Amino acid sequence: MISFEKPTVEQFFQTYNITNFALNEDESKLLFTSNLNGTMNIWAMNPDKPYPYLFAHSEQASSFLKIDPKNRFVLTGFDHEGDENVHIYGLPYEGGKPKKLIGEDAKDKYFFVDLTEDGERMFYGTSEGNPQCLNTFVYDLQNQTHTLLHEGEGGPNFVTAVSDDEQFMVVIKMYANTFKVGYVKNLKTGELTPLSSAPNEVHSFEGATFISGEQLVYVTNQGEEYSYAVVYDYKNEKVLNTLKIEGESISEIEWHKDSETLFAVTERGVEDRLYKWSSFSSDPELVPLPTDTIDQLTISKSGNVYVLGRSGTQPFNIYRQKQKDTWEQLTENRVLGVTQNDMVDPEVVSYKSFDGKEIEALWFQAKPENDEGYVVFWPHGGPQASERKSFRAMFQAILNRGYSIFAPNFRGSTGYGATFVKLVEQDWGEGPRLDCVEGIEWLFHSGKCDRDKLFVLGGSYGGYMTLLLAGRHPEYFKAVVDIFGVSNLFTFINSVPEHWKPIMERWVGDPERDKERLTKDSPITYLSTMTKPMLVVQGANDPRVVKEESDQIVDALKKQGTDVKYVVLNDEGHGFSKKKNEIKVYEEILDFLEKHK
Repeated sequence: MISFEKPTVEQFFQTYNITNFALNEDESKLLFTSNLNGTMNIWAMNPDKPYPYLFAHSEQASSFLKIDPKNRFVLTGFDHEGDENVHIYGLPYEGGKPKKLIGEDAKDKYFFVDLTEDGERMFYGTSEGNPQCLNTFVYDLQNQTHTLLHEGEGGPNFVTAVSDDEQFMVVIKMYANTFKVGYVKNLKTGELTPLSSAPNEVHSFEGATFISGEQLVYVTNQGEEYSYAVVYDYKNEKVLNTLKIEGESISEIEWHKDSETLFAVTERGVEDRLYKWSSFSSDPELVPLPTDTIDQLTISKSGNVYVLGRSGTQPFNIYRQKQKDTWEQLTENRVLGVTQNDMVDPEVVSYKSFDGKEIEALWFQAKPENDEGYVVFWPHGGPQASERKSFRAMFQAILNRGYSIFAPNFRGSTGYGATFVKLVEQDWGEGPRLDCVEGIEWLFHSGKCDRDKLFVLGGSYGGYMTLLLAGRHPEYFKAVVDIFGVSNLFTFINSVPEHWKPIMERWVGDPERDKERLTKDSPITYLSTMTKPMLVVQGANDPRVVKEESDQIVDALKKQGTDVKYVVLNDEGHGFSKKKNEIKVYEEILDFLEKHK
């Protein structure tokens, strides 16, 4: 009989991302963004005949997809090579060449809000003319005219919903990731009415949807640890009902008009859950999910539920549930020639940190036939995010090579309550770092890792933490991998996108007032102790952690003689949109780890 080799690490490189999707009203067309052919493009399929075809060839990531209710056109947004300066385009309903509708200056950003039910007018936000606080306009597609509806002030202003009669909109004023206040704006009078009973109290308003001519549903965590939904009469300024689920934060809501049902995705630690609330006086019904985490939820006009989701051993896929039927998997994104049994599903573990706080973490144990005892310590990005039971091709490739992975959700991580997520604010490098140190010691004391077999690898804030750990605790690691990480908090504060700048003081700190702390928490302060071999990866067009953040630390390390390799991706931003670049980085990481065992 023919015998075959075991799956190779290269096979994990051939999985693809699906970042968003959209449906037309009769569900005969499903559009989705994927790097299915190696670069990000828009693909289409009939959900009942699930074979995808290329819908638009742009080779750029699509930030949103919206199909005209009358099936005349499709709206989308593209940036340029990861620079996140999204402009808005139109596409023929049958697909084809994108036509730019909004966006002249390459440095301006545009945020899609909504399209009216008749498809005649589009609402959008923009940095044009107000780069830090943003403005909101309505664009008449027929007359090609723009009308200003809201001028942002006091920080970034985002419009998240517009009433069907176009007389009211919901505005979020953002002062920090954890301090966002919601308002209803009367477009006739210009009056802004806070949706919070205490708008000056730090809390987070996460968005809203209008459900009738007098009511809307919004999500907030005012006065609570976990976000909940509020049914609100905005004409009479009265709360009608609330939906709270103990120990879970509502992260996304969708309203189905015909059945008057609210669908809610909740975040509970490393997993998501889905609920449906058919009567505001009844208890919500838990809907079993086909995946551990949800990246997008859409409810069709007929009431069918569509989700884009993934699990520890399941890549991005789109699923459909008709009424109460079982879930159908509509896309077949999988690892080449590798079953779920060949991959590693994480174990949820926890440990006590330096001050007694319980830290939850994911432990990925390499398969016994591959395991050589080496461990990769992974501090996640964000920092106000978390590592979840979501497929990462990079993880499974590293595991296949015999390295286990430890990913802690240190203080500042989402999914563990409002108090916990705020702990990283103005404390980027002390509490979270010590949580990581305690996690490393837990690995050693639990016997999961020997002290001479640990690597550290992280991206974005995780790259920052990787550099900080490499400088302050070099004795722990054999080698270091930093992917677009912040190296200097002073230069970072001044180089972020303009609409981030109003929130930087509360998030990171003030360069003058907090000079001592920011110096202590900047990785570049510890160059002399960064002696272990290092691999640094950077996207040249990254607008969040600009290339100069990596340039300055690489140059300094080379001058002092540290063994450092620098990989710059000239056509990427803060992530990987092109398969060739993703593969290149994975191969560099695996070769680097192998070299420094």
